[in-house]
Parts: sequence; C-alpha cells; structure tokens
Amino acid sequence: MKTLEFHRDEKKSRVTVTCADGEGSVYSQCAYCKHCKGIWVGKRVTPTPQAQAYSDIRRGKAPDESLMNAAMMFNTLIRDGSAIECEDDANEGFHTRY
Repeated sequence: MKTLEFHRDEKKSRVTVTCADGEGSVYSQCAYCKHCKGIWVGKRVTPTPQAQAYSDIRRGKAPDESLMNAAMMFNTLIRDGSAIECEDDANEGFHTRY
C-alpha cells in the first residue's frame, strides 16, 4: 500500500496525485480506479465510499442512487483530506473500478 499526497491548485479547484501513469486528477481518475482504497483525512484513513456502494448495488441491497451519494461523499473527503491510500504496488497505473 502506498500513500499519494495531494497537489492542490486552488485557482482551478483541482487536486492531483502523482500516479504510475503520471499526474492525474483525484476527482476523475482516483475516484474510478480499483487501486484507490481510502482517503487520508486528518490522522486516519477513510475507506473509499464508492467501493461499498458498488458492492451493495451488485448484491441488490441498495438503490442505484447510492453510487451518486458515494461519489459526493468522496468529493467531500477529498476536500478535507491530504492523501490517497493506493494499493498499486506493481505500478500498473489507472485500472477502472467498474
């Protein structure tokens, strides 16, 4: 597991990390990557909300809109967080979650 620190650009409201593929947006890349396992907020790691929502949808336990709620929660965690917890130890780069 590795920790990828955020690079914030306040003027453009952009947050990026340095991934195996190069510099990538947290909002459009990490949010949909299967390697993303959590967000560092303060001194703790919060699990990625999309993973749980997707799992619940596949089992029929949650409505489809729970995935949208998870995406909004992910954005809130990114706003408050400082880094991504990534399990891409083999340096494969982005791999779609869905």
